[in-house]
Amino acid sequence: MHQPVLLKEAVEALSIAPDGFYIDGTYGRGGHSAAILKHITTGRLLVIDKDPSAIAEAHKRFDGDDRVIICHGSFADMLEFAKEANWVGRVDGVLLDLGVSSPQLDEAERGFSFLRDGPLDMRMNTSQEIDATKYVATVSEEELTRVLKEYGEERFAKRIARAILKAREEAPITTTKKLAGIIADANPAWEKHKHPATRGFQAIRIAINDELGDIQAVLKASLDVLKPGGRLAVISFHSLEDRLVKRFLQRQSRGRDLPRGLPLAEALIDKDKTFKLVGKAIKPSEDEIKENTRARSSMLRVAERLGGES
Repeated sequence: MHQPVLLKEAVEALSIAPDGFYIDGTYGRGGHSAAILKHITTGRLLVIDKDPSAIAEAHKRFDGDDRVIICHGSFADMLEFAKEANWVGRVDGVLLDLGVSSPQLDEAERGFSFLRDGPLDMRMNTSQEIDATKYVATVSEEELTRVLKEYGEERFAKRIARAILKAREEAPITTTKKLAGIIADANPAWEKHKHPATRGFQAIRIAINDELGDIQAVLKASLDVLKPGGRLAVISFHSLEDRLVKRFLQRQSRGRDLPRGLPLAEALIDKDKTFKLVGKAIKPSEDEIKENTRARSSMLRVAERLGGES
C-alpha cells in the first residue's frame, strides 16, 4: 500500500483554511491530496501529475467532487494551470512531493527499478517519446558522463558511460536488469547497503524526465501563484532536489544583494524579499522510517509568500 511521506508534517505546514485554494503538484496516488481535502469545506484543490496512470487514479477517486480540479501535465506548467482556473495570486498553499513515486518504482513494467526486471522505460509521462531505452541507445559518451556525474553524483561516471556505450554496440540495452548489470560490472566501489546501479538509474531518470528543470520552473511559478501569506511546502528525496529548493528559498528570503549602509539599501532589500522561511527543514521521525523505508532520505522545507511584487 502506498504511504505518503511526511504526511502529517506537510499538511500542518500548509496551515489549511477551509475556504482556501490549494495545489498538489505531485498527485501520485493521492495520499497528500486526500489529507488536504479533509480540511477543506468550501475551498478548492487543484492536482497535477505527469503520469497518465496517476491522473486516471485521480479521476477514479475524485470525479464528482466539485472541490477538485485535475490537470495532466508537469508541475512546471503550474502557472498555466492556475491561469486557466483563474487562481493566479490567489493560492493559499502549494505542496510538492518530488522525485519518483512509490507506484512507479513498484511496477516493473514502468522500468524505474533496478531491483525488478522490466522494460527500460523510466518515463513519468508515458506519452512522451524518449524513454530510457532510446536515451541509452543514442546518447553520446560525453553527455552520458556529464549526466552520471551531475545528476547521479557518480564518481565513476566516465568508466560507467564507456561500459554502457560498449555494451550497446554488442546488443541493444532494453531491460532494467541488463542496464543494472552493466553499471554494476563497471562500478569498482559503491556505498554500503546501496545497489551499485542506484546513482546511474537516478541520473538517467532525472535526465529523461527533465526533473531538475521542472523543479526550477515550478519554484519560479510559485511566486506568481501564491498569495501573500500563502505557503510553499516541498518534500525532496536527494541532495540535488533539496539543494535547488534550499538555494531558491534562501535567495528569495534574503532579497537582492546590495551593500548594507547604502542610502535606501535596507528598504530595497526588504522590498525584494518574496518568501519568509518557516522553521527549519523537517525530517521524518524514526517511527515513520521504520514503517516506510522510502521516507529515510526525505526532507520537508516550508516558506511563506510575502507581499509585494515578485
